[in-house]
Amino acid sequence: KSAQEAVRAGVIPSRARAADSHWNRWATFCISLHIDPSLEGVHDTIEILQVFAHRYRHGEIAPSGRQVKSRTVEDSLRAVGQAFTSVGAKDPRWNAAGDIDFRRQRQLRSYSKADPPPDRVKPIPIQVLFHVLHVAQASNHEANRATADMIILAFFYLLRPGEYTHNESNETTPFRLCDVELMIGRRRVLVTECSDEDLDAATFSKLTFTSQKNGVRGEVIGLGLSGLPQFCPVRAVAHRIKHLRQHHAPNETPLCAYWDNGAWKHVRPGDITAALRASVSVIGPRVGFVAKDLSARSL
Repeated sequence: KSAQEAVRAGVIPSRARAADSHWNRWATFCISLHIDPSLEGVHDTIEILQVFAHRYRHGEIAPSGRQVKSRTVEDSLRAVGQAFTSVGAKDPRWNAAGDIDFRRQRQLRSYSKADPPPDRVKPIPIQVLFHVLHVAQASNHEANRATADMIILAFFYLLRPGEYTHNESNETTPFRLCDVELMIGRRRVLVTECSDEDLDAATFSKLTFTSQKNGVRGEVIGLGLSGLPQFCPVRAVAHRIKHLRQHHAPNETPLCAYWDNGAWKHVRPGDITAALRASVSVIGPRVGFVAKDLSARSL
């Protein structure tokens, strides 16, 4: 049991829940055909998987009741195959030689060709980010400034929303105060003990990746001054450190945390998207963008 729990803990909770849903859907499908979900006694497992994929693709057994994209079908088939291998059984997706069966491969390829083009967010014009920072500085609200700081860090460090924002799912791992290091030239600055003057004089900022999805565990990524007085990763890190220290935040506190009305709050993905879209609504026509073009993922 402990070993099985360790296997389940190897993915984030949402992936584990999704895998359970895929298996339950598979089991219901098999029972409707009077087939054992373990495929005991089934000679050609690929044919059964093809029927399952077809019904899922066209919405007959999809949770939404509508046609789904090829990647969704592929993810479901993968979850079913992994459920088999997790108990030591043969993955039914492979043929007798242990290779990808061409029937399943071509079926998924045909779905992929028929899929509509992906609806991708667009890279953000730099003018939008300057406007976000200007609004934050003029508002004097720490929530706005914290949001702007995190947008600057996400832009320069190319971060995913889960690496610099917080949500209630506990599946995000934003950078913390203890993950930060500053340098003044070649001298390391102890961010929890140094003076504010040292923070202002910092010339290089480093983030250590721990469990962030985007990087290698233990890897350190560093950036120098951008050459702009405020739109700069070093200045944004220093500002977050000052705020956290001012309110006696523990070392494990996320950089996206801010003290407001006597309580700790956090910048969330929705706050990032809202700030970006608010600025686009003002200056978007000048750069050819509309609000729906952008979200936190655009960074």
